[in-house]
Amino acid sequence: MDMDRNIRAYPDIGEMAFGNRGRWVVSVFMNLELYLVATGFLILEGDNLHNLLPNVGVKVAGSTIGGKQTFVILVALIILPTVWVNNLSILSYISASGVLASTIILGSIVWTADGVGFHNKGVLLNWNGIPTALSLYAFCYCAHPVFPTLYTSMRDRTQFSKVLFVCFSLCTICYASIAVLGYLMFGSSLQSQITLNLPTNKISSRIAIYTTLVNPISKYALMVTPIVSAIENQIPPHYSKRLSRVLIRTTLVLSTVLVAIAVPFFGELMSLVGAFLSVSASIIFPCLCYLKISGSYKRNGFERVIISAIVLMGISIAVSGTYVAIQQLISRM
Repeated sequence: MDMDRNIRAYPDIGEMAFGNRGRWVVSVFMNLELYLVATGFLILEGDNLHNLLPNVGVKVAGSTIGGKQTFVILVALIILPTVWVNNLSILSYISASGVLASTIILGSIVWTADGVGFHNKGVLLNWNGIPTALSLYAFCYCAHPVFPTLYTSMRDRTQFSKVLFVCFSLCTICYASIAVLGYLMFGSSLQSQITLNLPTNKISSRIAIYTTLVNPISKYALMVTPIVSAIENQIPPHYSKRLSRVLIRTTLVLSTVLVAIAVPFFGELMSLVGAFLSVSASIIFPCLCYLKISGSYKRNGFERVIISAIVLMGISIAVSGTYVAIQQLISRM
């Protein structure tokens, strides 16, 4: 983006490196990844609300809609107005609440640990779980497709590297802390979301669960912004932009609701996203684009060797992780 000011989004980088085919491949992987992450947010909301209120259900036209499905729909209705907002600076303030929420969640889990204790033990190293673990690690750090959008929206772009450093550092601290606490508290019985293990009768647990519900609501709109932009750019100029935007964004939210209800398995879905999409969009594609744009692929040297090793590592994680994730999803269906 520093080399060419016309580059505004991740697909532009793919086009600069590999032409129209590069743009198409990057766009498909990026948008599908963001779409499924947004879907995962709805599944997370449904799981946690159902855990708090297990007896909720709605009857419509003689059919009963289960608690998880009901909560997914309700949360989508709450999220919908944030998706209609065009001003990314407003969304950044909404998303900033997620940082505070993550801090509160971590503090609440530490508080809960004082009452639950560290009595459970599990298998410290499970080789069969390595592909899933690596896939989920990739998912946790898969924000790369959003970086160009954030960069172009910043008032002071010179601070971008500092922003990334602070964000990744804070995320790593939160992830590692909750992972260790979860293992020590619940061992191998730890679920895909630690909030589902927390005893709902404790105040600290309820604070953690309630606060967990804030994160998806605050981040959903930012996640789907690149998808919305890609679709809206295809609207013919003679159509009403305002009406088209509302219809497109509403339809997008509705579709994620349908997928969340059809495939309500958070851990398995995020593992698939991490292995197949996140590894490709955040590890493999950036390396390949850099090699092509910089011309490093023509030169033998330390940089080329390191980047090629990263690409090979990414491909191995993508293949093994995707295979395991699909197996897990099929077994749950």
